[in-house]
Amino acid sequence: MSTLLIEGGQVLLPDMRVVEADVLVDADEGGILDVGTDIEVDADETLDASGGLVMPGLVNAHCHAAMTLLRGYADDKPLDAWLQEDIWPAEAELTAEDIHVGTELGLLEMIKSGTTAFADMYFDVPEVVDAIDEAGLRARVGHGVVTVAKDDEGAQADIDESLDIAREFDGAADGRVTTAYMPHSLTTVGESYLRESVAEAREDDIPVHFHANETTDEVDPIVDERDERPLEYADDLGMLTHEDFVAHGVHVDGAEIDLLATRGTGVVHCPASNMKLASGMAPVQRMLDAGVTVGLGTDGAASNNDLDMFDEMRDAAMLGKLATGNASAVDAESVVQMATQGSADAIGVQSGVVEPGANADLVVLDLDSPHLTPAHDLVSHLAYAARGSDVRHTVCDGQVLMRDREVLTMDESAVLTRARDHATALVERAE
Repeated sequence: MSTLLIEGGQVLLPDMRVVEADVLVDADEGGILDVGTDIEVDADETLDASGGLVMPGLVNAHCHAAMTLLRGYADDKPLDAWLQEDIWPAEAELTAEDIHVGTELGLLEMIKSGTTAFADMYFDVPEVVDAIDEAGLRARVGHGVVTVAKDDEGAQADIDESLDIAREFDGAADGRVTTAYMPHSLTTVGESYLRESVAEAREDDIPVHFHANETTDEVDPIVDERDERPLEYADDLGMLTHEDFVAHGVHVDGAEIDLLATRGTGVVHCPASNMKLASGMAPVQRMLDAGVTVGLGTDGAASNNDLDMFDEMRDAAMLGKLATGNASAVDAESVVQMATQGSADAIGVQSGVVEPGANADLVVLDLDSPHLTPAHDLVSHLAYAARGSDVRHTVCDGQVLMRDREVLTMDESAVLTRARDHATALVERAE
């Protein structure tokens, strides 16, 4: 057995206590062996955590990684106009190589900002999986399905691709990749297609992930047409189980919140995207109080405009207070749990905590900087003051992906060069 010892720092425990301890990792199996002050072992590899905090790797529970190529391309527009006028036309010009390169850029950004696992809904998923395999991260992936404006043959082909991808790539990248069936939303996939495809996914125990209640334009048509709320409709279709998770949940009412809690379906809060697109303020504290599993996601870099989960924690805490008019709402401990344990539970990975038996998905945060001084409350610092650039080391599945800010699994300069070239060519084609 090959071991990795992360030594000399403080450790964030699952109950949000911070203690001085070392962390011993089985680098072969990718799990945490021990957390404590009396670990005596001649480890094969060590990471220096002195002056730092060992914490769970952050889990970005909803994103579209390849959209890094469209970062800053179309800003300051409402969701519908942004999609129809800019994003969808540009995405129509994407090549498989574009998606590989854009995903690489997203993975590089996540490694450097302390994210070790993520959920990704996009296209050309084999390219996404290949990039994940090379970079060393953990992910739940799926092909996004849209049936509107397609004939039956085209719609069915899109659904078949998503289901086939989910079957083929589950367990890829030495088990670091899992999959889901990913219809885009309840308004972009027709009812008959949803009903049949979700039933087919259930036959193979494939989880379902979709956008829900992001804007009132998503909610009102369903209420007007069906006289029921969107998540009630989703429940009728069998899309809300404890293995499923939805993105956004901005415009949910009390009955829908209770339904999510009863079914055990996770909700991924994307505060930066929701603010930037003026989608609204999700009732996060009400969901937490009801027992809903709430995670955090960045959404795509085209609507955020970065993949830094530390930024997302700060946004979630601030927006939660503004939404309720209560400065105690969505407190620091809650958002840190959302970005770690909550997101991991939502997307179904055994990460998000530093304890024996969990996946060794870890980061070491450097505390020796002016904006993290003094250290009255490190959990508060994680929510309100830390930045992705404070991450010193990143570990996923027991493997060191970044040591002392140097990414070991990717050629950073080459990734940046390819991304610039592909983004320029993509925009030229789109325009």
